[in-house]
Amino acid sequence: MDAAGSGSAISVGLGGGKSIVSSWAVTDKEQMRKKSVHTFESTEKDVKKDTRPENLMTNLSNAYASDLLPSKDGQDLTESFLLHVVDILLHYIQKTFDVKSKVLDFHHPHQLLEGLDGFSLELSDHPESLEQLLVDCTDTLKYGVKTGHPRFLNQLSSGLDVIGLAGEWLTATANANMFTYEIAPVFTVMETILLKKMYEIIGWGETEGDGLFSPGGSISNLYGILTARYKQYPEIKRKGMTVLPGIVLFVSEQGHYSVKKAAAILGIGTDNVIEVKCDERGKMIPAELEKNILQAKRKGQTPFCVTATAGSTVLGAFDPLQDVADICERHNLWMHVDAAWGGGLLLSRNHSYKLSGIERANSVTWNPHKLMGVPLQCSAILIREKGLLEACNQMQAGYLFQPDKLYNVDFDTGDKTIQCGRHVDIFKLWLMWKAKGTSGFEAQINRYMELAKYFYKVLKKKDNFKLVLDAEPEFTNVCFWYFPPRLKHIPKGFERDQELQKIAPKIKAQMLEEGTAMISYQPCGDKVNFFRMVFSNPATRQTDVDYLIDEIERLGKEL
Repeated sequence: MDAAGSGSAISVGLGGGKSIVSSWAVTDKEQMRKKSVHTFESTEKDVKKDTRPENLMTNLSNAYASDLLPSKDGQDLTESFLLHVVDILLHYIQKTFDVKSKVLDFHHPHQLLEGLDGFSLELSDHPESLEQLLVDCTDTLKYGVKTGHPRFLNQLSSGLDVIGLAGEWLTATANANMFTYEIAPVFTVMETILLKKMYEIIGWGETEGDGLFSPGGSISNLYGILTARYKQYPEIKRKGMTVLPGIVLFVSEQGHYSVKKAAAILGIGTDNVIEVKCDERGKMIPAELEKNILQAKRKGQTPFCVTATAGSTVLGAFDPLQDVADICERHNLWMHVDAAWGGGLLLSRNHSYKLSGIERANSVTWNPHKLMGVPLQCSAILIREKGLLEACNQMQAGYLFQPDKLYNVDFDTGDKTIQCGRHVDIFKLWLMWKAKGTSGFEAQINRYMELAKYFYKVLKKKDNFKLVLDAEPEFTNVCFWYFPPRLKHIPKGFERDQELQKIAPKIKAQMLEEGTAMISYQPCGDKVNFFRMVFSNPATRQTDVDYLIDEIERLGKEL
C-alpha cells in the first residue's frame, strides 16, 4: 500500500525517517522562539517540550480527543497530535504539486459507502483513538481530488495557494463570527478595508460603496437581485410579494443559473426571468435586451433589473457593459454585474478594458476564489449605494446589535446580511494581497491569459481538434472538440453530431479512472458536448497544456 494509505501506525513523513514537522520541532522551532518579539515568563515549558518522551510523538493509539486541550495535562499530547496533522498536510501538499502523482484516485460512490482498505465513513457511538483519526485524515485526502495539481483544469476555482492556506488555518483557529466587531474586531476592519479597495478598483467614488463577503457567487447574485427589488419596492420587506406588480428581470442566455435560482428563492419565479439572446461569442446583444424590455412592458409586466455577465462560465464571454448600462439608465432599471469569474481581470492593466462600464453598475458579484486563486470560499457582493444592504436586511436583534456599545457600531455588519452567523472569508484574501500585492495578482492573471492564447494557437494547428469559437479567446476559457480519426470522414450533420456527443464524456471517464488529468465538458445550445479548458491554476505550465493535448489524443484515437 502507498505510504499515504491506511491501516498502519501513524509515522507520516516526506522522505522516510524523521518527519519534516518532527525535525522542525527540534531545530527551527527553538530558533524561531529566540527570534520572537515576545518573551516567555518561564523557559520551563520549553525545556519540557524538548525533553518529552519520543513515544508521545508516535504512539497515539491509546489517546483520545478527551485527552487533548483543554484537558488537564493535555498540552504535550495536543502538540503531538497537531504536528502529526501538519505532517499529513505537508505530505499531501508535496504530492499535489508533483505532476507524476495522480490528480485523483477515483472510486465510485458505492465503494466509498462500503468502505475502502479499512477507511470507513460510518460513525460510531464510541470514541476512536487519535491514531485512527490521523489515519482517517490521511485517507480522506488520499481518496479526494488534488485541486491544486497542475493538471486539475476542471473548475473555475482551482489551485492551492500556500499563503491562502495559511490564512485558512489561522481563520479556523480563531473560529470567529463576522456579525459584530465585538466578536471579530480585526476581521471586520479587514473586510471594510478590502471592500473599499474593491470599490476603488471597480471605479466607484469615495463616498460610494457598500458590501460584504458571502458564501459564494450564487448567494452574492441573490443579494444583488434582493437589493434591486428592495430599492424599487421597499414595502415588500413588510408586506410581501402581494403588494408588487408582475416584476421581471433579464439575464443573457449564457448567464449563470444562479439568477434563476435567486428568482425562485425570492418568490419572483423562474418564468419571470427573461433570457436575452447572445451573439456567436456568447455576449448579450443590446438590441435584443431593449426589445425584450419593451415586449415585457407591452405585456403589462414590470421590468426592475438586468443581470449582465462579465466572464460567462462556459465560453468566458463579457457582455457589453456600457451598452447595457445605457439601456438600464434609459428604462430606470437596476444593473447587476455577475463578475464572479471575470472580476479578477480588473487587476490586469492589459485586460481590464473588457469590463469597461462596470463602474456604472448598481451592484457587482466578484469571486476572489476563482481567477485570483483564493482558497474556497471567497465571494463579495458590492453595492454602489451606501445603506441599502442594511435597510433591506436589517432586523435589529437586540441581543446582538445594541446601539449603546462602547465602540463604533458601524463595524457591526451582521444586520446587512441574510445570515446571522457568517464565516470569516476575509483573512486569507487579505494575507494573499499582502503577500502578492496588486502587481502579483496582475502577473498571475496575465500568465493565465498567455496560457489560454498558447493553447488556442496549438489547437488551431491540429486537424483532429476543432475550436468552438474560431476567434482568439477573450478570457482563459478555451472550448474545443476532439475528433477521433473515424469521425473525420463523416460529413457534418446529425449523424456526426450523435457520435461526437459521446467522445468528450468517454475521454473524461478514462482520465478520471487513470487519474491523469481533469477537464470539464458540456453541451451548449445547439452544440454537442465539447471540452472546456480554463486557466486559473497557478501550478499549470505550458508542459501541462502539451501533456493534456497528448493525453486526449492517446485516449481518444481509438474511439
